[in-house]
Amino acid sequence: MTLPLGTIQTMKVLRKIETGYVLGQGEAEALLHHNEASSELEENQEIDVFLYKDKKGNTAATTTLPTVQIGKHDWAEVAEVIPKLGAFVNIGIAKEILVSNDDLPPFRSIWPQPGDKLLISLGLDYRDRLIAELATGSVIADLFTAAPETLLNQKIQGRVYYSSREGTEVITEDGYRGFIHHTERKAEPRLGEQINGRVIDVKEDGTINISLRPVRKESIPLDAEDILQHLEANNGVIPFSDKSDPEDIRGTFNISKAAFKRALGNLMKEGKVEQHNGKTYLK
Repeated sequence: MTLPLGTIQTMKVLRKIETGYVLGQGEAEALLHHNEASSELEENQEIDVFLYKDKKGNTAATTTLPTVQIGKHDWAEVAEVIPKLGAFVNIGIAKEILVSNDDLPPFRSIWPQPGDKLLISLGLDYRDRLIAELATGSVIADLFTAAPETLLNQKIQGRVYYSSREGTEVITEDGYRGFIHHTERKAEPRLGEQINGRVIDVKEDGTINISLRPVRKESIPLDAEDILQHLEANNGVIPFSDKSDPEDIRGTFNISKAAFKRALGNLMKEGKVEQHNGKTYLK
């Protein structure tokens, strides 16, 4: 009989040994180390344990029962990131579990960092070691709650479960599924990063659109400061004006042409910049 790793099982204490307790279920056995037991145990006592493989490849048990298991999803905090391997997450037991670099985004800049949280379940690799598997879109669809229309224009907090150049997908604290279009973010958030934004649309299917950009009145001085920094970094001149191509503007400043024109107009009104022949100069 093989014990199902990555799950919680009820087992009987067969005997106490120097390093811990030998547990049994049918003909199968597992070792519960002393430091993985929450209390002293008696022979023939039945306990619930979580099963995994220890460093020696033996079936081990812990009385710490994680919410993340095989077939069960939950958030797990990133403990360490190793570029050639991936991200190790803490599920509550002594052993940290690997999310393979093959399952992480292709761009290292949006890999999770320690302290970020990933929505995962557990699986087994070819050597029967536990691995962490990121939640797929179908899993997210089963987990999310439809957002009420009253959420429109409200501030909201969520965590990234998928990110791409087109946009960022998040699950909010209340279980709402949100999307951040690339035009509504200044930079692409990391996988597992917590974001703070505002709801700009509640769709018929209960999902929401989120913006990470401030409201227009607050964004003008921020965009203006960004333009000034570009000017200072390029000897006081940039090849952009209010007539420039929108895609060129977005490629450099990551804002819309309308936002660029508002910020540029503000700078010109303050006498800080001027335009000549399709370029903007620092005065």
